[in-house]
Amino acid sequence: MNEPTLPAHPPAAPLPSRRAVLQAGSLVLLLGTQQIARGATILAVRVWPAPEYSRVTIESDGALVAKQFFVTTPPRLAVDIEGIDLSPELRELVAKVKPDDPNIAGIRVGQNAPGVVRLVVDLKQAAMPQVFTLPPVAAYQHRLVFDLYPAAPVDPLEALIAERLREAPAKPAPSPNPPLTAAAAANAAAARAPAAPEHDPLGDLIAQRSQRPGPPEPPPMVATAPPPPEPARPGNRATSTQTDRIIIVALDPGHGGEDPGAIGPAGTREKDVVLRVAHLLRDRINATTVGGNPMRAYLTRDGDYFVPLGTRVQKARRVQADLFVSIHADAFTTPAARGASVFALSQGGASSTAARWLANKENQADLVGGINVQSKDQHVQRALLDMSTTAQINDSLKLGTVLLGEIGGMAKLHKPRVEQAGFAVLKAPDIPSVLVETAFISNPEEEKRLRSSAYQEQLADALMRGITRYFAKNPPLARSRSV
Repeated sequence: MNEPTLPAHPPAAPLPSRRAVLQAGSLVLLLGTQQIARGATILAVRVWPAPEYSRVTIESDGALVAKQFFVTTPPRLAVDIEGIDLSPELRELVAKVKPDDPNIAGIRVGQNAPGVVRLVVDLKQAAMPQVFTLPPVAAYQHRLVFDLYPAAPVDPLEALIAERLREAPAKPAPSPNPPLTAAAAANAAAARAPAAPEHDPLGDLIAQRSQRPGPPEPPPMVATAPPPPEPARPGNRATSTQTDRIIIVALDPGHGGEDPGAIGPAGTREKDVVLRVAHLLRDRINATTVGGNPMRAYLTRDGDYFVPLGTRVQKARRVQADLFVSIHADAFTTPAARGASVFALSQGGASSTAARWLANKENQADLVGGINVQSKDQHVQRALLDMSTTAQINDSLKLGTVLLGEIGGMAKLHKPRVEQAGFAVLKAPDIPSVLVETAFISNPEEEKRLRSSAYQEQLADALMRGITRYFAKNPPLARSRSV
């Protein structure tokens, strides 16, 4: 059978007419660039100010491509976002910067070129900016994030000292004195005689810090008279051995900033409730003494901003905390779950399926809050989280037991014992650490209680009683704090 004969060259297609070309061009103009090659749409913009760093978040329905450069004088970050046009949502960034933002002076935004929007973030001080993207997670779609860290990082210990200085009463200005009579002069001399100073361990810490650099000289080996007894202090008092130092309790309100935590049926956000409880507990701790020594609370976050899990542990270790209490409000897939729980770390498996599920959920906070996985600091922090000891876990179980007992006196418990699981935030190797789930915010009745000021006060009272009981049975080590 003969094969069909093919032409040497296929016939050329007819060229489009000028009329057809003009019609196609008109169609392009009518459709616009979004219909032809649609770029990402900006869904929301957010600014989270905090002393440690300020964050700018741009959320979009598609991944954004950005190029950034930093100018040191005056300090400002410029970011070019490609493939988008200036939108009302981006313009909102200008008004979202608060006057009291510690790091951002203002934001400027404009169309730098066709399809390129430029953002300029003017800064109040030298900074070390980080610009990174986050994939969709939880309720968020794609996010472009600018984290603006001060070039001189905020030191948690300095922050604790600054808080103490702010609370110190101001000394009255000296008034001019009239000439003294002989009797008055004698009385004045007696009044100037050395008196027993009120012992202030944090004041000693401030003095030590002001005398740096150089290690302190060892005291001379001479016999000295014992110091006079310390005057009585107001506030709560736990009976324990005198340790002659300040007792620091790190309070860790969960979530914050981009990470709202669990959200109740009525819209109550976990991050807000636990911060209020932490503030109430801080007031109680700061008014309490242990063995004659004052207690101080240190908050890993003191506002609505995100703190990575590893950073929370790092902060507690920096201030050499004696205890670490992470405060949360639980949630479950059904509204029937209820009751408070206390958790400690487990080096092995979780004590229950529910504990494992909850630990996995809480450990995802960094994904929702958003961390720069390329940062070297994050790798260091993750390495530190693998150093927990059996002694730390045993002490954590003791602390958890007394806290659970006190909470059980004012609220329903989910489980009658301290549970254990691999919570990343409890992995400080040298600090007894517990995580308190104050209630199930997913339960409508418990959500209502969590919103109640009276219930928040009761929770803070119960936690304070538990901390006091723990120190009564387990006095803190008599150590001097290195700074």
